[in-house]
Amino acid sequence: MQQATRSDVTAGVVRLRAANPSPMTGSGTNTYVLHGPAGAVVIDPGPALPAHLAAILAEIGAARLAAVLLTHAHLDHSALCPALASATGAPMLAFGAADAGRSAVMRRLAAEGMAGGGEGVDTAFRPDRFLRDGERLELAGLQIEVLHTPGHMGGHLCFGFGDVLFSGDHAMGWASSLVSPPDGDMGAYMASLARLAQHDWALMLPGHGDAVTTPALRLAELTRHRHDRETAIVAALADGPKTARQLANRIYTDTPAGLLPAATRNILAHLIDLHERNIADSPHPLGPDVEFHLI
Repeated sequence: MQQATRSDVTAGVVRLRAANPSPMTGSGTNTYVLHGPAGAVVIDPGPALPAHLAAILAEIGAARLAAVLLTHAHLDHSALCPALASATGAPMLAFGAADAGRSAVMRRLAAEGMAGGGEGVDTAFRPDRFLRDGERLELAGLQIEVLHTPGHMGGHLCFGFGDVLFSGDHAMGWASSLVSPPDGDMGAYMASLARLAQHDWALMLPGHGDAVTTPALRLAELTRHRHDRETAIVAALADGPKTARQLANRIYTDTPAGLLPAATRNILAHLIDLHERNIADSPHPLGPDVEFHLI
C-alpha cells in the first residue's frame, strides 16, 4: 500500500501528502500537521485511507492533538475526519456541513434541483464546533486565524498562521480551482481572492500541490485568469446564445477530454455570475444545457 509523503514545509509545519493522485487532486491531498508547544493541530485529514491515518498518527506521536481543522467538506479533504477524531479525541472544527455558506442564488439553484459535479461532496460531515470568519483560535499554544473564503464551496475556510496562509482548494499553484455550482460560486470566489490578496502572505500552503513562495503573484495570476475567462465567454456569447457545454468545447481547446466536464462546471459558474450581474440572461432553471445570451 502506497504511503503518504512527508515534507517539512516551514518551521513547525509538516505536510503529509496522501496517496490519492488524480486529475482533480494532482499529486494528492495535502494534510498539514502544526506542532506547537502544547500539542499539535491537523488541517485537512484527507481521504479515508488507512495508511494516511497511520501517517498522521505517527507524525503526532505522543503529543496531544488539540483540534482537527477542515477547509471544506470534499471527501478528499474530510473523509478521514471522523476516524482521526475518534482515534485522538480531538474535536472537528469547520464552517459547517457541506451545504453551509451558500449564497441566496446557490440555495435557490440547489432547491431547483441543480447538483454539483467534479468532486465528491461529503454530505455526512458534521463538525463538533462551527467556526466563523475572523475568529482567532488558540490551539496547542498556536494562534490561528479563521478566514471564510466561499467560492470553491460555500463554507470554504482558509487559515492564517502568522504570515503563512493555508489556502485549501481556494488558491493553489499547480492549477486553478474548480468552481461548480451550487457548491461553487464564482462571484464569491472572486471576492475571496480579492480579500486574500489584501494580506502580505510570505508563504501559501494549498490543499494540493507544492508550497507557493510568492503568494501575491499567484493570487494576482489567478484573478487575471478568471477575468480572462470571463472575457472569452462574453466574446463567444456575442456570436449568439450558447450553453456552458458549447462554451467549454470552444474555449478549453487544449483541455483533455476527461477534464471537460469540470471545465463545463467552471463555465457554468461564470455564466451564473454574469446572470446575477445582469450581463447575460437565460431561462430558468439554469444549467449546463441551457442557452445563455448577452443582455
